[in-house]
Amino acid sequence: MNYYSLNKKAPHTSFKNAVVKGLAPDRGLYFPEHIPALPASFFETIDDKSYSEIAFEAIKQFVTPDIPEPILKTIIEETLSFEFPIVRLNEHISTLELFHGPTMAFKDVGARFMARCLGYFNRNNTEEVTVLVATSGDTGGAVANGFLGVKGVHVVILYPSGKVSNIQEKQLTTLGQNITALEVDGVFDDCQDMVKQAFLDPELTDKMQLTSANSINVARWLPQLFYFMFAYKQLHKKHEDLVFSIPSGNFGNICAGMMAQQLGLPIKHFIASNNANNVVTEYLTTQLYNPKPSVATVSNAMDVGNPSNFIRIQEIYKNDFEELKRNLSSYSYSDDATKAALLEIYKQFNYIADPHGAVGYLGCKDYLKDHPDAHCVFLETAHPTKFLDTVEAVIDKKVDLPAQIKAVIDKKKIATKISSYEDLKRFLLAEQKQD
Repeated sequence: MNYYSLNKKAPHTSFKNAVVKGLAPDRGLYFPEHIPALPASFFETIDDKSYSEIAFEAIKQFVTPDIPEPILKTIIEETLSFEFPIVRLNEHISTLELFHGPTMAFKDVGARFMARCLGYFNRNNTEEVTVLVATSGDTGGAVANGFLGVKGVHVVILYPSGKVSNIQEKQLTTLGQNITALEVDGVFDDCQDMVKQAFLDPELTDKMQLTSANSINVARWLPQLFYFMFAYKQLHKKHEDLVFSIPSGNFGNICAGMMAQQLGLPIKHFIASNNANNVVTEYLTTQLYNPKPSVATVSNAMDVGNPSNFIRIQEIYKNDFEELKRNLSSYSYSDDATKAALLEIYKQFNYIADPHGAVGYLGCKDYLKDHPDAHCVFLETAHPTKFLDTVEAVIDKKVDLPAQIKAVIDKKKIATKISSYEDLKRFLLAEQKQD
């Protein structure tokens, strides 16, 4: 499979080069040249397949021949070393728990998959690859854990100061080894802009190999389509009209779900559930795409004012607004509504959600008002203990810390503060000289 830039001004390239480069030379995101649908028999016999078998068949066309099939099977087995359970709340709403990995966030799958792909590509390379990643919360910890100790890879994580939870910060600032954290005086969009600018700076790219581990990277983004297939396997016998409500920030997860649908997965509809950062909600109402500065919310991993992956969604639907709108709804919710949903979920269903899952739950409720026969699945993208202050205050209950959180909570934070792109550049060049 080859990939092309969505800016359409760069040469087509291989999966390997798309992963290693991250962004195309024209600053565009990479997208596969074609999306061949899987045979109907794949979905008819999905109950007979393990998660690893499902994942292998779904992604191999996007990865081979750059990664041989035996190696790809090993990568998938190592990536999917935890569960993806469905929890049924009532007849019409379920949640898909995506927080059972090492950092208790849905991004563990993409980060682990990409780390192993890059490790394979870099196995005979004597030059170090620097992975630059911006995080609004969970990406940083997942990438740090996924790449920890990977030979020939140095990870530099940019995160907005004071705008991630304490546990999220500990997960990305305490590992050491080949992981470095940069605390940015700004918001997530500032971090993301710095990363993109670095890729286009010849003073950096002539001296070091840079790539990204955000969902702009195809190896971080594509494995997220697995979730929707795993949910389908668990639910399709009982429910025909499956709808997914995805808490959406940078829109990589929902875009991956749409890729699963393009492969033939019978998904009826998608819901982009937004917090106050609602550029897509407004777009579907006005047809005007108007990125804006992000604002801080209690669902901080979604605090993105200019979602990178929305251009991939537009490409899937050939920039046909009406076709997109037939397949995508979007709603926006305030912090007060999110907290009220957390309490409602706890009181009605004895289930403790995190703020992002609560936003997804609200999306389900709104969609079901006009589509009462659907079964709506919201993605529970992070464990509630990653947002202890908010969750415990709302439900008035102490939440036990799982082992993954206990392992980092008392560790010492180590981060370097920066406030501009020039600070980032100086840091990277200084690191290069030390190497």
